[in-house]
Amino acid sequence: MSDVNGTLAARQQLEAEIGLAGGPKLPHPDDEGSVGVTMFDLPGSSDLTVTVLLGREHLQRAPSQALVRIKSRKDERNYLGVVTAGPFAEPDGLRADSDILKAVATHRGDYLPPFHGRVQVTILGEELKDGELTPPRLRPLPNSPVFVLDDAQAAKVLKCSGDVRLGLVVGHQGVEVGAPAKAKAVFPRHTAILGTTGGGKSTTVAGLVARARAAGMAVVVLDVEGEYTALHEPTDHKPMLAGLRDRGLKAEGVPANAMTVYHLVGRGTANPAHPRRKEFSLQFARLSPYAVMEILDLSDAQQERFLKAYDIAKPLLRDLEIFPEKGKPEQERFALEIDEFERGYPRVTVPLLIDIVRACAQRAEPKVGQKRGRKTEDEAEESPAFEPWCRELKAPGATDHLHKRVNAANPPGNVVSWHALHGRLSRLNRLKVFFDETKEGVRPLNYAELIKPGALSVIDLSDTGFGELNNLSIADVLRGVQEAQDAACERAEQQKVSPTPVLIVVEEAHEFLSEERVGKTPVLFEQVAKICKRGRKRWLGLCFVTQLPSHLPKQVLGLCNSFILHKLQDPQVVSLLKRTVGGVDDGLWDRLPNLAAGQAVVSFPHFARPLLVSIDPSQAKLRLTE
Repeated sequence: MSDVNGTLAARQQLEAEIGLAGGPKLPHPDDEGSVGVTMFDLPGSSDLTVTVLLGREHLQRAPSQALVRIKSRKDERNYLGVVTAGPFAEPDGLRADSDILKAVATHRGDYLPPFHGRVQVTILGEELKDGELTPPRLRPLPNSPVFVLDDAQAAKVLKCSGDVRLGLVVGHQGVEVGAPAKAKAVFPRHTAILGTTGGGKSTTVAGLVARARAAGMAVVVLDVEGEYTALHEPTDHKPMLAGLRDRGLKAEGVPANAMTVYHLVGRGTANPAHPRRKEFSLQFARLSPYAVMEILDLSDAQQERFLKAYDIAKPLLRDLEIFPEKGKPEQERFALEIDEFERGYPRVTVPLLIDIVRACAQRAEPKVGQKRGRKTEDEAEESPAFEPWCRELKAPGATDHLHKRVNAANPPGNVVSWHALHGRLSRLNRLKVFFDETKEGVRPLNYAELIKPGALSVIDLSDTGFGELNNLSIADVLRGVQEAQDAACERAEQQKVSPTPVLIVVEEAHEFLSEERVGKTPVLFEQVAKICKRGRKRWLGLCFVTQLPSHLPKQVLGLCNSFILHKLQDPQVVSLLKRTVGGVDDGLWDRLPNLAAGQAVVSFPHFARPLLVSIDPSQAKLRLTE
């Protein structure tokens, strides 16, 4: 009972001193509406954080992430801060772990001692008279009143609005979070959406895609699982519907006439019933030969022979006046200016390279049909008839020109490597996804259609069944959209109008650009890096989405200025992000491993600070939602 007697004596002494001083101090008129006061600093206090004590009746008025204003009246300074820890309940005059409270709890007594609240506030800055914030040079004095900002005031301070809505600020349920579609400092600066499975990434992507399109952006989704092929339908998922009702939103899909689902020729789509479904083929000649070698994972010997065959193909096309065509000087100039680290040589096809490789193999070993030792798996691939490209071209002397160029090039020997390369190219050719200008067939994507204002294009790669084909497709689409946007921006500049912002969403980005492969695919990564750098000036933004951020190269994260971080439990990933994403307080990092589904830490360049956001439920239908 010594603790209780001591507490009563201290209380009586305090009341006596208050009486001698003339009674309790009357509240200052400017303190009306305050929820607490700042506390004295302790030896363990840190810069930019202060402890605030709350009255019992105000304990739940300052939740985590709430914005507060601190009026340090004695030096006439105002500070803005955010609650980064608490609110915690503490008993008055007793330690929360005191023996008497343990005894009360053990015997389930009804006694509850007087208590108060405590929160930790991180100072955002000193508030000037014009409402702007400046870095604080001093700290709020003790016993300064603290006020919780209302939603309108918080929205003004956070500067987190935008026509591409994401959700609501946790701690201020009336403050919307969004990003401006037409701000060059936001989407063209690239975005990363990261989180473990079940954290809510797909819901975030669906909302981002639908609202970016509605805001006039052109959106291209590289969908490796077909998850977004039903966005033209309103959601019928019960938890989503309940969440939408709570926020006053309704279920609705993207207008069907604004959305197109594309899938590779000869491959299916996850949503064959979509009203606007189109097949497309790839353009092999658009792909950099160096990127192709990396994607196909060719050995050093195969790479040497692939480049030799590619070099033979270019003069052969010139000999046959396929490219550059006779009398077209613009094609001559284009041929001289091609950077093959960025794109391929026009009219080069896989069948053409197969013909050249077979001719080189025949030259290396004239008796091709002679029985040799056991073949490797690649060598054992069924070979097409010799010189199909030459025969189908129907150009006089095509075969003679081919052999002439092969002999002049003096290609390296080792028939085994030539046959191995032939097997890789034959397997690629049998996919039948590449466009051949000499035949009628499904044409490549019309990239000018993809970048029209308000267009949503879902590239469904769910039925490719071949990882390398996915990567070839993604590389082709990225290059094609970049070229189309470059041309569109040049026209817009000439017409003195603003170009249409374009957003490309790369789902499962770790499969396209993985940490373990980045060293083996420097050309592919450099192409993406160039698209990112050019995109910042050309209104072309990339959005990388992955559930395995640890497999994503650090260089990719370094290209992003905006982050939406769902639940992440890997300490190494969190540590990496701490070095990459600036301004996130420790309280948010500590919460990241335990975020609920649908919550995310969001950092965009136009925000005053990173925020914990409750993401809106998807209004449109997600195909794989459980």
